[in-house]
Amino acid sequence: MESEICNLIEVWFSVFASVCYCYAIGKVVPKGTRRLVFLLPIVCLFLYLPLHLFVLHFRGITAFFIAWLANFKLLLFAFGKGPLQLSSDNRSISLPHFVAVACLPIKIQHKVDSSPTSHIHHAQKLQNGKKSSPNYGVKTLLLAILVNVHNYSDYIHPKVVSLLNVMYLYIQLEIILAMAAAVAKVLLGLELEPQFDEPYLSTSLQDFWGRRWNLMVSSILRLAVYEPTRNLASGLVGREWARFPAVMGTFFVSGIMHELMFSYLGSDKLTMEMTCFFLLHGLCLIAEGFLKKCFAGRWKLPAVISGLLTTGFVLLTGYWLFLPFMHSCRVFERASAEYVQLVTFIENRFRRQ
Repeated sequence: MESEICNLIEVWFSVFASVCYCYAIGKVVPKGTRRLVFLLPIVCLFLYLPLHLFVLHFRGITAFFIAWLANFKLLLFAFGKGPLQLSSDNRSISLPHFVAVACLPIKIQHKVDSSPTSHIHHAQKLQNGKKSSPNYGVKTLLLAILVNVHNYSDYIHPKVVSLLNVMYLYIQLEIILAMAAAVAKVLLGLELEPQFDEPYLSTSLQDFWGRRWNLMVSSILRLAVYEPTRNLASGLVGREWARFPAVMGTFFVSGIMHELMFSYLGSDKLTMEMTCFFLLHGLCLIAEGFLKKCFAGRWKLPAVISGLLTTGFVLLTGYWLFLPFMHSCRVFERASAEYVQLVTFIENRFRRQ
């Protein structure tokens, strides 16, 4: 474990140095293809660096932070777009803020103008951010319990084990993102937008994917995939119909990136089941939007029923297409074993002191 921690420090020192280089490039090279050429070596490096880590949690988190999020932010930055380009007051972002936003899954809260609408929107964001903050203690406790589910899988029905594994994934991801945001807020004093808004309360797929689930990824994919695809398709099929290929393209890229993330975790082949999961959700999201437009408010399911249908659909399709890929990587078993190793390592360190 000590050698792996040293590897982790070396990898993240390389990330820090690389992001500083990107910041310098942004100062001297104009946006466009030329800046992209200078940034592409860093993009390739960020795809390679997670392979230097062997602990599942270290490799998975690092891959998600830099191979996915940081790379997409850098590609947007090459063309003068995205969270790395400008701060909220339209001045060049500072180096500490640039490094934090590039390396961590965070989004700086925009300043509010004096209009009443802006104040209402800002208040809604703050309220959403506070919804999940009081229950982080409960979720941390649940995470400590769920990480050991594999040890008792012989005594629990397999479908219940799968449901508990889904809960483990969601809680772990939310806590990791919250910790990253907390570090950035303490060190830099940034006002950050929340990354989750209790997705299990979603009343539709649009609500789940667009307003509640992993909002950092959603905003990055909107800028990097959805908007360019929609603009390109608008010239071919018109603005209204261009939304369909834009949605499908976005979900396709998300599926491919999930396949890549799990290849870092030990998958020896790409089954494309995870990509099929996201393509299915893209199709269903389009169908949902079409039905809403057809009924145009004349008929609407009660929120309780639509919420149950949405949650059930996400769980059912995840059980069918998402979880088998994870089981093939033995993600849950390895995570449980690493948790035991980490606890043992910490206990031994305290005993030495």
